[in-house]
Amino acid sequence: MMEIAKVRQDFPILFQTVNDEPLIYLDNAATTQKPKQVISAIENYYAHDNANVHRGVHTLSERATKQYEEARETVRAFINAASTKEVLFTRGTTTSLNWVAQGFGDQVVEEGDEIYITALEHHSNLVPWQQLAKRKQARLVYLPLTEEGSVDVTAAQTVISSKGKILAVTQASNVMGTINPIKELAALIHAVGGYIVVDGAQSTPHMTVNVQQLDADFFAFSGHKMSGPTGIGVLYGKEALLEQMTPVEFGGEMIDFVYDETATWAPLPYKFEAGTPNIAGAIGLKAAIDYLNEIGMTEIQEHEHQIMRYLLPKIQEIAGITLFGPTDPEKRTGILTFNIDGVHPHDVATGFDMEGIAIRAGHHCAQPLMRHLDVHATARASFYFYNTQEEAEQFLVSLVKVKEFFTHGLI
Repeated sequence: MMEIAKVRQDFPILFQTVNDEPLIYLDNAATTQKPKQVISAIENYYAHDNANVHRGVHTLSERATKQYEEARETVRAFINAASTKEVLFTRGTTTSLNWVAQGFGDQVVEEGDEIYITALEHHSNLVPWQQLAKRKQARLVYLPLTEEGSVDVTAAQTVISSKGKILAVTQASNVMGTINPIKELAALIHAVGGYIVVDGAQSTPHMTVNVQQLDADFFAFSGHKMSGPTGIGVLYGKEALLEQMTPVEFGGEMIDFVYDETATWAPLPYKFEAGTPNIAGAIGLKAAIDYLNEIGMTEIQEHEHQIMRYLLPKIQEIAGITLFGPTDPEKRTGILTFNIDGVHPHDVATGFDMEGIAIRAGHHCAQPLMRHLDVHATARASFYFYNTQEEAEQFLVSLVKVKEFFTHGLI
């Protein structure tokens, strides 16, 4: 069982006041805080081992290269990829998805083909497919959702056709915390000869991910949403598909031979990693994964479920609150998205900030989902493993206070 008081000691940023109140950080879907172990790993690299990778034969370069490739192996094991050839370091989820849309989508999608998407997607897993559809004169098709906001697999069976080439879907919604049935969706698109691209930005930090069990063709996630540094992310792809995929960035280190008029590419995974990579970011991501593994992904998910089991029924008892997403805590991550009747979400977030609580308000880079929900914006509180039961209780107290202040002028 997780010792949360001990865990929190690893996060110095949590021990401060905001607006004279103890900070409660509930904006983890946007980015997570970093433990001392991650900060130390990055500092240690720059203080003792800073050198470029795969270039030098001197000691520092060999140390840096060793750590960089150890990070790749750590990622491989974390998501159960079959080989480190299937693990590409990128700048984040957005870069990963753009690489697939351009480097792979441009190869397999043809005029008249169908690309399946959902209203749940944040813009990073929507706009690249819009652009691909335009380039190839393909058809962008939205899969139906259930009332609780996950992909309706039964209805999807009637939508996915022999024209289907790519199904791009999030594993967990960044707005409603909904968890999608990836394995079932993979089976549907594979049955018609298509490919599934999974956005794992909001799932990988919160649950065990096994890309082979999911049968994902591509899987993308970011380091900073799982206690790692910003500017580092991962694109997983099945080896045969990555061999087929073409790079979208060109330059040093991704080449094999360069002739006067043409060039050939390095073997996987290096043919996609042009230029000097984010070495410190990869080392920091390894430290973050080691840290999460030490706690245990099962324990992390269970901790978030416990908080949701406590919060969901109590929020539903408060009049004037609209809660989005499933009411079953086992069907969601630690994200709570809500609106207070008659109060703009930005005012709600400002009210919480005055209470020392950091939440997010806006469209969450998911404007199609806002239209699907028939709202302009929402407030979002997103919990992670270092959030406590006491913080959840204070969140409820502040929710009532913020509601009363903006609706009746009472504190």
